[in-house]
Formats: sequence, structure tokens, C-alpha cells
Amino acid sequence: MSIGIRPAPAGPVTMSHPAPGRAVTWLAVRQIRRGALIVAGLAAGMTALVAATYAQVMADPAAAGGLQALAGNPAIRTLFGAPIGLDTAGGFAVWRVGTVIAVLLGAWAILATTRITRGEEDAGRWDLLLSSRLPATAVLLRHLVPATAAAITAVLLLSGTEPAGAVLYGAGTGLLGAFFVAVAALAAQVFPARSAATGTAVAVLGVGLLARMIGDGATALGWLHWLSPFGLLSLSGPYVHNRVLPLLVLAAATALVTVLTLAAARRRDVRDGLTPAAGGRRPRTLLLAGMAPFAVRRVLRPLTGWMVGIGAYYLLIGLTAVSVTDFLRDNPAMAGEASQAGFEGLGSIAGFAATLFAILAMPVGGFVTARMTAFVAAESDRRLILLASQPITRIRLIGAEITVTAAAAVVLVTGAGLATWLGVTAIGGELALFDALRGTWNVLPIVALSLGAAVFAAGWAPRWTGPLGGVPAVGGFLLLVIAESVAAPDWIRDISPFAHLAPVPLAPASMTASSVVLAIATLLTVLGVAAYRRRDLLS
Repeated sequence: MSIGIRPAPAGPVTMSHPAPGRAVTWLAVRQIRRGALIVAGLAAGMTALVAATYAQVMADPAAAGGLQALAGNPAIRTLFGAPIGLDTAGGFAVWRVGTVIAVLLGAWAILATTRITRGEEDAGRWDLLLSSRLPATAVLLRHLVPATAAAITAVLLLSGTEPAGAVLYGAGTGLLGAFFVAVAALAAQVFPARSAATGTAVAVLGVGLLARMIGDGATALGWLHWLSPFGLLSLSGPYVHNRVLPLLVLAAATALVTVLTLAAARRRDVRDGLTPAAGGRRPRTLLLAGMAPFAVRRVLRPLTGWMVGIGAYYLLIGLTAVSVTDFLRDNPAMAGEASQAGFEGLGSIAGFAATLFAILAMPVGGFVTARMTAFVAAESDRRLILLASQPITRIRLIGAEITVTAAAAVVLVTGAGLATWLGVTAIGGELALFDALRGTWNVLPIVALSLGAAVFAAGWAPRWTGPLGGVPAVGGFLLLVIAESVAAPDWIRDISPFAHLAPVPLAPASMTASSVVLAIATLLTVLGVAAYRRRDLLS
């Protein structure tokens, strides 16, 4: 028997592998698709809801006149932007939710960009990508392009708003998201750590928002709009002025930052930054004596950043409280509309503070969720292996993180109360310090619910820690707003924990509702800790 040799094929052998560039692009899409869909859904849903309820809100001539009078109040302009185009559904939607959507999109763009660039690079997962035929700049660019998508224009068009304004507003919002993608990517090239890159980009977002607020509040400083992406979006005046020049400036700024990002990527080594990591310093052994001190050490820096942002906002709330409440007392039609929307007592400083204290649960809930997400990320990146190999229990490991995170949340809400009291006192308003603290402490049960949901996810579904942790605070608030806007049945409204939140300090806290929410939070935490104790470490 002889062994035959199969002849070689006449033509070259072709393999059906995707091109490297296309594969990298789809990898980036897969990494951000879940968050992008959530953000796009929230932005589109909020915009469509407000545009659809425009006719109902403006049916009362007195309410319409009161809305127009808002333009003359500097405090209202500072907090929510100049109310222009309120005689159109699109302009009304832009004023009501435009700033919220812009901040939401900007924050998501920053977090997503630093995660899929600097975060993936620090974890060593870019080593294989950069060993392909694609240069580092091409890999980076293919990660940035998918992160710039936004889906608002179509919703405004479907809501019956004027097409030119809808296109301008959608393009402007998309450009703002693209700008913060570029800023985050540049920070990821400059700094050798994801936390520093994210913090720097978030600081740029905060400064830009502050510049817009100052420009709206003080006419003489209106030129600050040209230095802020939020200000440029406001200057475009969708549905009224429809100016293209501010958006061209924003597009040029985005292109410039992108070019600087690609140039910086060519000048650095992998897993390094243009700013070298600190070296040669004396060892810092403070707060390394145990699990709890080490958890405190890890939380101090992010706690400082969150405290600065939240404290600055509530200080501004306190400084504008007297002006806003005086305006609402002089416009009973507007106060009546606010009462029908569920915001009672806005004519008093206590009522105004109680309304804005309620939304404090969202950023603080986001903080505790971010801390638990960071804990899971440290586990998946194998930074907890040495700790877990020590003679300590898994319950102690996650218990220290939960305890320190909860204590940091108390610090955040207390700081917000102190900042509000300081602002009100500085302008001669009347708000007792203990009343301000009671108002902010009142949201702690909802924060605890977010922490419990995040711990539950960390034990049972670690990859869903962020989304599940954000459901009680962010999802609960949006559910309440939507349910009240569309007159949904009471049982749907009651699902939201915010529906059971008493307006403190305008009214006493609801101990029954708070106890129920805390009991649910405790149950979720216990179940999460039990699951974490039994499952394997991520790798």
C-alpha cells in the first residue's frame, strides 16, 4: 500500500477572518453597547415625554405667562439655563431636560472612554491588539468613534417638533458627547492611571458646566458661553435662533482635542502616559494596617472628588434659594403648576431645599454603586488575590468595603447639607443647620438601597453591579417623574422609593417608609454577601 500525497491547491488559501480594523471596531462596540443603549434610551425617553406633554403644560395661559417670566430671574437661568423658545414643544423640551441629558451624556462618554482605553490597556488586554498590523493610533481611533453616537434628533422629530431645531439640537448634543470622548481619551494618554484620567476629564466637565451657569446668571459674563461646550450648545438656540456657528466651534474644538490625543498616543509607551508615574518617593504606609483602614485609603481620593462636586452644587442651591422662592411667591400660577407636578412648598426656602434634597439620592447612589463596581473590577483584574489569600474571611473582605462605602455616603450627604445651609445663610435666608442636615439625611435609605442592590449584584451577577446598583436611585427617580407626567396608576408610582420620601425639612420624615426601604436594603446586602462568600473569585 502506498501513501498518496494530496496536491496543493492551485490558488492561494483564503481564510474568512475579519479585517483587523473591523474586528477592533466591533470589539469597542461590544464594550460600550449596553451603556450606550441605556443612555440613549433615557435621553430619548425623557425628551419624547416632555415634548409630548407640552400641550398639556401650556394649556393654561397663566402658566404659559409664568414660564416666560422665568427668563427674568437670574437664579433660574443659573440653575436650569435661559428659558428660550418656550412657545414651541422642542424649545420647551430643550429647557426642561437639555442640561440633564447633556450632563448625562458627557459623564457616560468620559467613563466609557477611559474604561475601554486606559482601563483595558492597564489590564494588559491591549497588548494583543497592539501586536496586530494596526498602529496604536488606529486602535485608539476605532475605540473613539463608536463612543460618539447619540439618538435624540429622531425622537424630537417623531414628537412633532420643528425639523431644523431638532436636527440642530441632536447634532449639538452629539458633538458635546464627542467632545468629552476626546477629552477623556486625551487624559488617558497623559496620565498613566485610569482614575487620574477619569478625574481630570470629569473636572473639565464640571468647569464647563460652571462656566455655562455663570454665563447664564450674569449677563456681563455671557462671553463664558464660548469657552464651555454646554455654553456653545446653549448659544445654538435650537427652535429659536438655530445658530450653526457655535456648533462649528464645538466641532473644531472636538477635532483639535482628537488630533492632540492621536499625537500624544504616538509619543508614549504602552501602559505608560506622557506624565510619568511618581517614582522614588518614600513609601506611604498610612492606613495599611488592616482591611478597614485599607478600604478607607482606597475611598479617600474618590470621596474628595465627589464631595467637591456635590458640595459646590448645593452651595449654589443655597445661594439661589432666596431668589427662586421670592420669584415663585410672586408667580402663584407657576407655584400651582409645581404643586400639581408633585413639588409642594417651593415658595418657601424649606420647601425648595426639600425638593432639591430629594435628588441628592441620585449622585450619592451613583457614588456607592461606583465604589462597589470598583471593588468588583479590582477582583476581576486580580488585585484582590493577595488579600484573599490572607487568613481573612471573604465576608470580612467585602464587609470592610461595604462599611467604609456606607460611611463615605453619610459624609457626602452631610457635606451637601452643610453646603446648602452655608449658602442660604450667606445671603440672609432662614434655614436652620439641623433642618438642612435632616433634609439630606432623609435620602440615606434610598442610598442604602442602591448599595444593597450593588452588593447583591456583586455576589450573584458581578458584571451587572453598575446597572443594578443604579436602579433604585436613578431608575426610581425616572420612574416617578414618568409616572406623574403620564398620570400612571398609583401602584406604578409606588414602585419608586422616591414616592415614599417625605419632603424634609418641610415635613417630618416618614419613619415607616424609611424602615421598609432599609429592611429591603439590608436583605439585599445579606443575600449579596452570602453569594459572594460562596462563589469563586473572578479572573
